Amino acid sequence: MPLQAMSTLHMHQKVTFMVNRYEIFADDGNGAPGDLIAFVEQKRMKLKEQVTIYTDSTKSRELAGFRARKMIDLGSGYDILDGEGNVIGLFRKDFKKSLTSSTWHLEQPGQPPITGSERSSAIAILRRLWNFIPLIENFPFPFRYHFDFARDGKQSFSVDKNTWIRDHYTIRIEDPALDRRLVIAQAVAVDALQAR
Repeated sequence: MPLQAMSTLHMHQKVTFMVNRYEIFADDGNGAPGDLIAFVEQKRMKLKEQVTIYTDSTKSRELAGFRARKMIDLGSGYDILDGEGNVIGLFRKDFKKSLTSSTWHLEQPGQPPITGSERSSAIAILRRLWNFIPLIENFPFPFRYHFDFARDGKQSFSVDKNTWIRDHYTIRIEDPALDRRLVIAQAVAVDALQAR
C-alpha cells in the first residue's frame, strides 16, 4: 500500500546512549505493526536539531526530515523536508500554551494549519509536576499521554502512547489530504522534542 493511502501507523522508540531510534511501521490490518516504512536516528545533545527520516534501517534512501530554523529561538519552528531537501511543511511548539498542555502547530502548504495538544489536561499537568517530585522524578511517567491534532475543529490525526515504560505509539490519520511525511515528522517530534 502506498504511504499516502495509509491511515494507521505504529511508532516504536528505542533509546541508546548516543541516539534516539524510531521505527515507523505500517499497520498489518489487525491493529499491529507490519512492514517497516520509516527509520529515524536522532543524535542526542545536538545544539541545532536536524533529524533525517529514512525509508529503512539501511539509511540508504531519505524519505523526509526536519531541521530547526534557528538554534536559540525556541518558537521559530522546524522546517520539514522531503528526501531531496525541499521544504514541504513546518511545525512549531506553542511555548505559551505548552506551559500547561503541550501544543504544536503543523502547516502544510495550501491548507489551513493544524493544531495539536495533549488530550488530557489533568495528565498534562501531572506530567509536569512529576519532574519536581523527589525520589520519583527519575522513574518513567506511569500514565499514558495522547495528542490530538485538528484543523478547524475537525480531527486530522492522533498520536496515542500505548505503553508505560517503552515508547510505543499508534498514529491514526483521518485527513486523506494530509502528507504522511508531515505526520511522521510531527509524531517523532512529539516524542523527541517533548521535554524541551
